[in-house]
Amino acid sequence: MTKVITDVICPFCGTLCDDVEVTVSDDGKKLLEVANACVIGTEKFLHSQSSDRVTKPRLRQEDGSWKEISYEEAADYTAKLLAKAKKPLMYGWSSTNCEAQSVGNEIAEIAKACCDNTAAVCHGTTLIAVQDIGLPSCTLGEVKNRADRVIFWGCNPAHAHPRHMSRYSIFPRGFFTGKGQMSRKLVVVDPRCTDTAKMADVHLQIEQGRDYELLDALRVALKGEWLPDVVAGIPAEKIREVADILKSGRFGIIFFGMGVTQSLSKNHNIDAAIALTKDLNEYTKYSIMPMRGHYNVTGSGEVFAWQFGFPYSVDLTRGFARYNPGDSSSIDLLLRGEVDAMFTIGSDPGAHFPISAVKQIAKVDSVCIDPHMTPTSGVSKLHVPVAFNGVETGGNCYRMDNVPIDCRKVVEPPEGMKTDLEFLTMVCDRLKKLKGVA
Repeated sequence: MTKVITDVICPFCGTLCDDVEVTVSDDGKKLLEVANACVIGTEKFLHSQSSDRVTKPRLRQEDGSWKEISYEEAADYTAKLLAKAKKPLMYGWSSTNCEAQSVGNEIAEIAKACCDNTAAVCHGTTLIAVQDIGLPSCTLGEVKNRADRVIFWGCNPAHAHPRHMSRYSIFPRGFFTGKGQMSRKLVVVDPRCTDTAKMADVHLQIEQGRDYELLDALRVALKGEWLPDVVAGIPAEKIREVADILKSGRFGIIFFGMGVTQSLSKNHNIDAAIALTKDLNEYTKYSIMPMRGHYNVTGSGEVFAWQFGFPYSVDLTRGFARYNPGDSSSIDLLLRGEVDAMFTIGSDPGAHFPISAVKQIAKVDSVCIDPHMTPTSGVSKLHVPVAFNGVETGGNCYRMDNVPIDCRKVVEPPEGMKTDLEFLTMVCDRLKKLKGVA
């Protein structure tokens, strides 16, 4: 016999879909089927049942081979590594729960480490802009029930957040959007003709890296002022047409992604986008929201801010929190060769950092805490596999609209396997003894 667990949270992307149904065996040890999740979310659940999964910590030997060790030995190795390092870097955090992040921050403070999350390479510029100018935002529930003007700027949710449009932004029938897609106008701004752009009522195929100019041009068009004939590759007539579409709605939302945050002008692009949102509020109701990627990258920023006062790129080497993105950011620290130990959890810098930074990770003593075998675990000295968050253990996470949601445990992890929280607590206890901290 089997049983079906309903209302399961999907731990893939920042949408945190909460209507997933999972079929498990009677004893709760095998996950059999997944319903309502996207293809990527389904694989996230099913991969926990992989037959070639690593279930014990592995320490790299001098000849390059791996030796299986116990979790106690792995915790000892990690604590000693952090205790003796002069400037350790603790990076990742975006694919684990808030409880584990909190313990990790305690470890970072004791070890006087630099602590950073994946926002450093995605929406860190958004956080800088929010500190500059504020964020007129809302929840995804309000978008579903109210939004009749939707703008996707520099993002492609059809691929990156596969159920975003069907659950919240385009297709669902809400309280004031009873006709679903027919109730809405979709504007996509992207230099490429993406699958999201193909669905748009208006696709502004902007020239690469000229988002700031187009954002300011839309602000000018809203005021009815003069515009050049062409801005960022878009004719002035088209810009005025889009401005009229945007201000004629009852409720609008601007979703923006890494096409804005990591292109030329970076945080100044988001400054302009937020200013455009504020200008649109002179005519109707508008909000703006970043399309956060990892399922708990938002939560990571929240926990950092609670405990350190800053959302990412925190330098604790002097015993107190300092914040200077571009100087205390993970890639900058690695490229300057300042890091003498690396601790990675809930992310894969080996697959996403510049190759020169990855080479630096391979040079220093490093620990990777991840249920998967990844490029990062491949260059680390110690790989600690842990239970899948949101599948084999629960915990608190934050959706992209800053709404906290509790993920649920649906299946038992392999026998003897620790969770992120359990392993980090072991490391924290050992580090306190080594450092003489009460």
